[in-house]
Amino acid sequence: MTGGAGPPGSEGRGRITRSAQLWNSSQATGVMAARQCMHARASNLERRVMKIGIIGAGNIGGNLTRRLTALGHDVSVANSRGPETLRELAEETGATAVRAEEAARGAEVVVVTVPVKAVPDLPAGLLDGAAANVAVIDTGNYYPRERDGRIDEIEAGDVTESRWTERQIGHPVIKAFNGTYAQDILDRHRPAGDPGRQAVPVSGDDEAAKRVVRALIDELGFDTVDNGGIDDSWRQQPGTPVYGLRDGAEGVRKALAEASPERPESFRG
Repeated sequence: MTGGAGPPGSEGRGRITRSAQLWNSSQATGVMAARQCMHARASNLERRVMKIGIIGAGNIGGNLTRRLTALGHDVSVANSRGPETLRELAEETGATAVRAEEAARGAEVVVVTVPVKAVPDLPAGLLDGAAANVAVIDTGNYYPRERDGRIDEIEAGDVTESRWTERQIGHPVIKAFNGTYAQDILDRHRPAGDPGRQAVPVSGDDEAAKRVVRALIDELGFDTVDNGGIDDSWRQQPGTPVYGLRDGAEGVRKALAEASPERPESFRG
């Protein structure tokens, strides 16, 4: 019945009932929030802090340093000019600035994010002292016209860019973040399950290392799509549909499937 008075005393009972309902609702909300907070704290406690070495402190390397230190990882960062040139980044992030030959010591993950032309100039024994089964991430791209000059082995089409990098450093790599805008690492990370979460293609032959890398990328706030082995990594090289793509997992899978093995003219030396 609307618009009329209820039985005597019903208004007071209604207020009491509504108050009880609101109190119960508030309590339930508080309990839920407390549980969520406890779950978040538990997740942080369960999350294993890793020692990570980053070789290259350009846009990608610098922003990975920022995000990985923010997540609590123990990060060492190096460039070709020496640790004294990384003082500002180290002070900003809490990372340890080191020489390139020291970056991998004890590291469970090493990120190589230098120009392709600089890979042969990396220190000999770059991964000496790294943890057993270290996962090495290669973020590199071959830009023969803009930066790297012609590299005949890559131009011949016999090896992918990352296979060539593997041969230079003498260790398997996992190709990831090569087609990601550096600023997106800081700005576009999202929690798991977020419908706007961006996906990153990942290639590599070492399945155990790939699992480590995919888990780390998930922690960074991005989904991943397995793009097969390093011989399949041409699907995510410059000039392919997935390169620079800002999309979720389904969009990334579709772009990888549409890739052509022929290197675009603009990315030939």
